[in-house]
Amino acid sequence: MKKSTYYPTRRKFVKRISQGTGAGLFLSASMSLLGSACSSPNQSSETTSEASAAPARKDQLGLALVGLGSYSNGQLAPALKQTEKCYLAGIVTGTPSKAQEWKQKYNIPEGNIYNYDNYDELVNNDDIDIIYVVLPNSMHAEYTIRAAKAGKHVMCEKPMAVSVDECQQMIDACHKNNVKLAVGYRLHYEPFNQEIMRLAEEQVFGSLTGIQNNFGFTIGDPTQWRLDYELAGGGALMDVGIYTIQAACYTSGEEPISVVAKEFKTDTEKFSEVDETIHFTLTFPSGLKAECKTSYNQNYNLLRAEAENGWFQLDPAYHYGPLIGETSKGAMDFPQIREQAVHMDRFAECIMQDEAIKTTGEMGMRDMKIIEAIYQSIEENGREVALAL
Repeated sequence: MKKSTYYPTRRKFVKRISQGTGAGLFLSASMSLLGSACSSPNQSSETTSEASAAPARKDQLGLALVGLGSYSNGQLAPALKQTEKCYLAGIVTGTPSKAQEWKQKYNIPEGNIYNYDNYDELVNNDDIDIIYVVLPNSMHAEYTIRAAKAGKHVMCEKPMAVSVDECQQMIDACHKNNVKLAVGYRLHYEPFNQEIMRLAEEQVFGSLTGIQNNFGFTIGDPTQWRLDYELAGGGALMDVGIYTIQAACYTSGEEPISVVAKEFKTDTEKFSEVDETIHFTLTFPSGLKAECKTSYNQNYNLLRAEAENGWFQLDPAYHYGPLIGETSKGAMDFPQIREQAVHMDRFAECIMQDEAIKTTGEMGMRDMKIIEAIYQSIEENGREVALAL
């Protein structure tokens, strides 16, 4: 396999950002690209048309969305109409027209609308308790750290950051400022994926013998930020491959001890800066292996577990819905939910009750360690890389 050409750039970039998350590092280049921030373009998007957000109650926390791209517009804002413990209290956007549109659509007070220049003034706003960072990957660390310094609890979209060093900076900032940090791993709150976890943990079909785990789609617009290394930090692996890492861990109930990976690239022009297709194998302490694939140029969406006495799977496994589950004994039957609403409500409850959220910053950093090991294995021509998580 020909060695990828973007890894030297990656090392240079990671070294630069690990030295600190200076304000506005890529801001001017990023603002024009935020229209699709954080929502994978193959996943269904639903635009709400309601005229206003639900009014706040005394038992609700106020949440502000930072970045009003397709994920905020199509998923998070509609989800915040279903939440019971939090509500859409504010927004942060660099686009004045979006600010006015959201103000009218969701009945947001003028004083709760911010841009990227006055973002730090959130410290003075008691209406906003939670900041949800929904920006390109390379901006996650900066805006999470600044939110923590403003005394706000933080939800941050996946991947948590573009390096392990950045993840640690984010965790440290939240600890220092006594605020909670959650990563947007919504599937921990989705019934079909929760059933996968239960079937594995309770060994309903016996001990697991193997995991097959694939998530990929054919990406469109070649000018979008996901194909810009400095904004994305990587390609398919960082975007949708992280779902397969997550699922391998929560299905196995273990953390991997090593990884072997290979990259495949058919369109060197479109994917000149980021990875196109990666196959990798995670090995767990029990000896179980998870065979994973992720791609920006192939379509698949499967989580399948083989066991001693049967099997169980989701196909599709990771879309916003509908998901389809099946076992060797028959079909799964669970409601299709908006898992983002459940996730945000649970985070609000954890804040109110001073409990730990399942989808911690430490979990996000673990996944970033695995991602860095995958890239290292590719760079070293498929060598097995040990993991110390």
